Amino acid sequence: MTAPLQTPASDLGGRRALLLALAALICTFMLPAAGVVLAVLGFTVAIRDVRTLSRVRRPVGAALTALVVSAVAFMFGGLLVATQLFFSTEINAYVECGKGAGTVTAEHDCMNELKNSVARKLGVTWPADLPFPG
Repeated sequence: MTAPLQTPASDLGGRRALLLALAALICTFMLPAAGVVLAVLGFTVAIRDVRTLSRVRRPVGAALTALVVSAVAFMFGGLLVATQLFFSTEINAYVECGKGAGTVTAEHDCMNELKNSVARKLGVTWPADLPFPG
């Protein structure tokens, strides 16, 4: 049996880290928690690639870009996860209300209840002329 081909990190030039960072950024919009995990992995690989490429005097541009993209994906994903956790009770109540809503009026009532519960949790009143996202 032959050993699998392994390409050294210096030959990849930070492309693997950049691919992980971009995957983390894209995944953050669909599954924020998975995006955060991928961002940490991309950040770790990017740091390792920067060190390896610096040692062999190769360009580190892709690896540094991966560091920045991973950091952005981590911060954005962390913010989304924190927001979901903070409003989890309100979101669950809205989902349960929406399951029983059989008419458009009932769906609007569910949305109004979500808006009121979010406003209560934040401690501010929602401006009447500002539409609620959703």
